[in-house]
Amino acid sequence: MDHLLALAGLFGASFLAATVFPFQSELILVGMVASDAFRWWTLLAVATAGNTLGSAINWGLGRFFLRFRERRWFPVKPAAYDRVEHWFTRYGVWSLLLAWLPVVGDALTVMAGALRVNLALFLALVGLGKAARYAVLVAATLGWM
Repeated sequence: MDHLLALAGLFGASFLAATVFPFQSELILVGMVASDAFRWWTLLAVATAGNTLGSAINWGLGRFFLRFRERRWFPVKPAAYDRVEHWFTRYGVWSLLLAWLPVVGDALTVMAGALRVNLALFLALVGLGKAARYAVLVAATLGWM
């Protein structure tokens, strides 16, 4: 039961870290990997799933709430939105592989929703990028790098 709660905590931290809430999941993942109490691939899968689904929230904000982008509470400021819109139109959906980047990643995922990127394609690209980032953290923690 303790393992399930710990995994749920990792999932929740990873989920929150991908939304507009300021949260860090990397330290939790590294700590859990270093504890040697969990299989590394389970941790990688849980963190990736949580972070990818959290990004889907941002996609939904862009898809359904873009009309509120000038409001103070909207998670992406107008200047950042304009920069990312230029970036996204230049590099296309492949830029979603960088959705794990701080600050810019949130704006990319909101932009993908605003531009009505297919949700399945969005989840595949964002998930791949986030899995790669977490895999590097896991590998570094285990001394594979």
